[in-house]
Amino acid sequence: MAHVAFVRSIVAHARITGIDTTEAEALPGVRRVFTADSPALMGLGLRAKSALPRYVETEQPALARGVVRFVGEAVAAVVADDRYLAEDGAELVVVDDEPLGVSIRAWDPPAAPLHHQAPDNVLVHRVFERGDPETILSQAHTVVRRSLITNRHAGNPLECRATVALWDDHDHLTLWSGTQIPHLVRNILAELLGVSESNVRVIAPDVGGGFGVKAVLYPEDLAICAMARTMVGTPLKWVEDRVEHLHAATHARDHRYDVTAGFAEDGELVALDVDAWCNVGAYSVSPWTAGIEPLMAGGLFTGPYRLDHYRCEVRGVATNTSPSGPYRGVARPATVFAMEAILDSGARALGMSGAEIRRRNLIRPTDIPYRMPTGLVDDSGHYLECLEQALDIIGYDALVAEQARRRAANDKPLGIGFAVYNELTGLGRAASAGPRMPFRTGHEACTVRVNPDGKLVVLSGVTSQGQGLETTLAQVVADAVGVGYDHVEVRYGDTNESLWGFGAFSSRQAVIAGGAASTAAVAVRDQILELAADLYEANRDDLRLSDGRIMVVGSPQPIGSLADLARVAYLESNRLPKGHSPGLEATRFYDPVLGAFAGGAQVAAVEVDTATGELTVLDWVCVEDSGRVINAQIVEGQVMGSLAQGLGGALYEHLVYDRDGNLVTGTLLDYLMPSGAETPEFRLGHLEHPADNPLGVRGVGEGGTLGPAAVLAGAVADAIGLEIDRLPITPSRLWVLLHEGNR
Repeated sequence: MAHVAFVRSIVAHARITGIDTTEAEALPGVRRVFTADSPALMGLGLRAKSALPRYVETEQPALARGVVRFVGEAVAAVVADDRYLAEDGAELVVVDDEPLGVSIRAWDPPAAPLHHQAPDNVLVHRVFERGDPETILSQAHTVVRRSLITNRHAGNPLECRATVALWDDHDHLTLWSGTQIPHLVRNILAELLGVSESNVRVIAPDVGGGFGVKAVLYPEDLAICAMARTMVGTPLKWVEDRVEHLHAATHARDHRYDVTAGFAEDGELVALDVDAWCNVGAYSVSPWTAGIEPLMAGGLFTGPYRLDHYRCEVRGVATNTSPSGPYRGVARPATVFAMEAILDSGARALGMSGAEIRRRNLIRPTDIPYRMPTGLVDDSGHYLECLEQALDIIGYDALVAEQARRRAANDKPLGIGFAVYNELTGLGRAASAGPRMPFRTGHEACTVRVNPDGKLVVLSGVTSQGQGLETTLAQVVADAVGVGYDHVEVRYGDTNESLWGFGAFSSRQAVIAGGAASTAAVAVRDQILELAADLYEANRDDLRLSDGRIMVVGSPQPIGSLADLARVAYLESNRLPKGHSPGLEATRFYDPVLGAFAGGAQVAAVEVDTATGELTVLDWVCVEDSGRVINAQIVEGQVMGSLAQGLGGALYEHLVYDRDGNLVTGTLLDYLMPSGAETPEFRLGHLEHPADNPLGVRGVGEGGTLGPAAVLAGAVADAIGLEIDRLPITPSRLWVLLHEGNR
């Protein structure tokens, strides 16, 4: 094993005039030093492709070539006997450069183009439009406007990125990677490295979290594979440290929304006009492109609210910051914050409560299927039920009374915040994740195989980052076939074992992988019962498989077992009845086509200390409609974790760049994350309205992240009467706002 350390840029934007590797190469223990000019990496780079009009395709080189575009970009790589020596060698590499203009915010005029293909730095631009919002706004009873800015932050999984690459003598590459998309990684690497996909094996073992950060093919991955090719037989290992992660792994959420909304006198939202700028960082990430956040923002901005007149112009703008990529909820925490803020403003202008204006505008079951302003079809519609249950659990009327008492007594102010949201989960081919890329996400494959001993093996194309997928799929298959849960082994994350699959993202595993597993398991069960009927000369319709035993309806005694049948199917095929082939297994693909909308509502009571700006969460309730719940413990764990992550983004997490493009919150000393001490005791409620898929499930992995920023901003505004237009809501920012508001 050899170890890799990357030399990273310490300037945000500069032309590289020279790289001196002489001293590093002379260091004992250093085996090789690579730059973009090394033959192994010459001309090698990632290109995120899209057929979307007004999308600008750019290249992200494996190592910076000619220009560096953000602090932390890899410029060179040192391979040594151990990581310590590799780090020592990296410190000896000297990079000479000439500074260029630095741009940090997407909505400011560009200081200099990052890519010659986009002189204005706009990599993606689209207008979503329906109806005539301009005319309706001019006629509206009440018009409100808000300008809102969300903070840049990142996934920060427990385990950072990690990669081991090994080429053998037969030009076969094995890549061990903490990736969420092993088959896509294999596909892209094979194309870039000029080898057959059958020569590339990607293994994604158990890893400590992903949250979307690991659903990207990074230039470091490509560089390590290319470097390993020149060192045949030597595995190259790189494990990202936390500073590298904060500087160079993908970021998200750095948006600005200028929103104008028109309301009728009764609170009906009649028109919405939005200008959105999304900071997509220095490069368009592979394979999702720079459009992943801007297009999600425009496509789902209106959330679970009825609206006929809508316009949203979105721009994905390149800046000298780390590239933006998928992160739990993709743009929706920002758009829910903006949408809920404009509803709260409308409620205040009309003298309505936050609960009342939401009741007036939510999509109802009678509206389903509801075609949203951007053409997406909502199949849920139980948002009002979620809201009412949340209000009931939290004791809304009692909170309103307590709020009035505190105001009368000049006690610490109490505010009540709301968020109602929807989330398109399990995206099928008709609502593919990503903007018109060369592939359409949608299907998944699953093989269910009975072994000769009667135990089951499940081979799935998805992978897991710790969300209990093994448990969920084992339950699904065990239930469908009719065997005990402990008789099912689930395998995933190895491109040599399972059929092609897209991986883990967009809350898709339960919907799509579960659908494939269920249909494959049902097919295997049918094979088993048909074999049993012929072998035991019984009526197929009278047979059931329960806990691995073949039962005749109405009889308490089994007539055989799955283990008996499996032995015949594999080891004693001479006993197979006519018409039966050896083996018991089935492979099925499943694509939900449209996907399934999940929805939820969050309500919280927050106390504000006006002397310090500190917030105290007194109570927090979240009610979600996740369809049929397969495993309640896993579902609640997913919701709890996503709520905590959303709260962290609302109150603490902020990747702050100075005007020169330096990340000033580049360690966990400065980049704050919530611990158990800062996380309140969330109270959960569940609705189980089945979706239209084999299991009736809706995705649950991301919904909880969508509400906290909106809930907290709304609660603070409700408590102190001052609107929150910028995230995160820090004590210092709130203190300044309180004092400015009192002048």
